[in-house]
Amino acid sequence: MPAIALVIEFDGTDFVGWQYQENGRSVQEQIQKALSTLYKEEIKVTGSSRTDAGVHARGLVCSAKVPFIIPEDKLPFACNALLPEDVAVVKAYKVSEDFNARFDNKGKRYIYRIYNSPFKSPLRRRYSHLVTGTLDVEAMKKAAPFFEGEHDFAAFCAAGGSQNTTVRRLTKVEVHDPDENGIIEIEVVGEAFLYNMVRIIAGTLLYVGQGKIAVDDIPSVIDSCDRERAGKTLPPEGLTLEEVFYDYA
Repeated sequence: MPAIALVIEFDGTDFVGWQYQENGRSVQEQIQKALSTLYKEEIKVTGSSRTDAGVHARGLVCSAKVPFIIPEDKLPFACNALLPEDVAVVKAYKVSEDFNARFDNKGKRYIYRIYNSPFKSPLRRRYSHLVTGTLDVEAMKKAAPFFEGEHDFAAFCAAGGSQNTTVRRLTKVEVHDPDENGIIEIEVVGEAFLYNMVRIIAGTLLYVGQGKIAVDDIPSVIDSCDRERAGKTLPPEGLTLEEVFYDYA
């Protein structure tokens, strides 16, 4: 049976997350409904990530078996005509029949956005986390590389995860200077992630910027595997799944 992969962009504000849940709107449900209508039979999709409620995506990938192939350049238009305004298909690929968006990905890139300003911004509130106090961005930039490499990230995992091990490898952790609007981007790239891991790393780097954790203490916080020593879990609205890596493109 033919298979497709779709690159999905969505505003997570009004979703319970990617995965189907009975208690609210999920992105998975919207994609499955659109594909099922398009192909006139029930279509199930597998997502690359289980984003939490309120988390956004610019490049989440899902895969599905379909009865026939619609040209790659036409499929996004066909899907988007059936999708609500807060979710869209931005690319489509014909993939091998055994392709699985969850298990075949090579890594993911996330960005957490902090809006550092004395004033709230109604236009930025859905896509960034407001921090009103002055931040030492240079300290945050110095602390970020300590997270790179393979570590036991137990201190950066929220309760409720289903992982067999808390060891993960991150290939890039970088704090970018504020842009002209005061947005600080924390970029995290890795092979796999624990539950709320990026939001906790971002919270820890925020604590560094606020002087609550010293730059040189980051290695010992990681080594401690103690959740109490790391920063807080920042809210979901600041987090966007920017990209998922595969060999198909």
